[in-house]
Amino acid sequence: MKNQIRKWLTVLIPLFIGIGIIYYQYSTLTSAEIEKIKISFQKANYYYILLSLVFAFIGFWSRAYRWKFALNHLGYQTKFHNNFLTVSVSYLVNMTVPRSGEISRAALLKKYENIPFDKVFGTIVAERIVDLMIFFLFVVIGFISQFDKIYQFLLNENVSINSIIIALIVGFVCFIIFVLIWIYAEWKIILKLKEKLSGLIEGMSSIYKMKHKWNYIFHSFFIWFTYLMMFYAAIFALPETSNISFDIVLMGFIFGSLAIGFSNGGLGAYPFSIALIFGLYGISNDIGTAFGWLAWASQTIFTILLGLLSYILLPILNKK
Repeated sequence: MKNQIRKWLTVLIPLFIGIGIIYYQYSTLTSAEIEKIKISFQKANYYYILLSLVFAFIGFWSRAYRWKFALNHLGYQTKFHNNFLTVSVSYLVNMTVPRSGEISRAALLKKYENIPFDKVFGTIVAERIVDLMIFFLFVVIGFISQFDKIYQFLLNENVSINSIIIALIVGFVCFIIFVLIWIYAEWKIILKLKEKLSGLIEGMSSIYKMKHKWNYIFHSFFIWFTYLMMFYAAIFALPETSNISFDIVLMGFIFGSLAIGFSNGGLGAYPFSIALIFGLYGISNDIGTAFGWLAWASQTIFTILLGLLSYILLPILNKK
């Protein structure tokens, strides 16, 4: 019973968050802004949206291709179409329960390639760690390049330097306390976390030991390049966003990526975050909102269609 409740909560809580954000964003728009958003959808150049989805497809392909290097390292040869189709299904499943796609991806490959679940899942965990590190690199570059803009925003919001310094000191003290607890505490939860961390470190170390590690690393960066280009191509769909500078694109991409984890597939959160970030650079709320919904809707429809098609094709292509 408790497991059923937990499963439903993992689906419903992000969904309610997304619906709540949509309601809040809609309630803050004037009737004139809503009308402008409708016009933006009508006059959008959908050629660039299609181009954006081409980059998305290439990203899916590259992720599936990268996967084979980790699986080969473990001694397993898989069919590429199974890699690609399971990756596509995992993106679809992630739209229901965040991060649940990794489990379905491992389960599907176990079913169709007869590889132990724990080994498959280990390669996926290693992927996620690498992806997180690359995304963190994007965040560092973005915030360093936009330091003046962020600093000015904090000043406009009446956030003083003293407040920032106090927050940093408190954060540092909390970090020291956490490190001491991590080293010396014998609490059950800490021991479990240490066990999980050791598994993650083992998964990461396998990347350095694999035969084609540089191919793996290349595709890791290439995947994020396709994600960035997917976002960049979409800005040309609207005349009002087609001339924005690349630094704005980078910040929009960063916050849009973060927003995806707040609700089911970024429902509500993605358009809201894009409008918020674009607003810092003088782009009107209606245009930022229109672009956010245009980019999110196209990516979501693409993910759903490709995921469903992949789920249908998996048993067909694996008939014995």
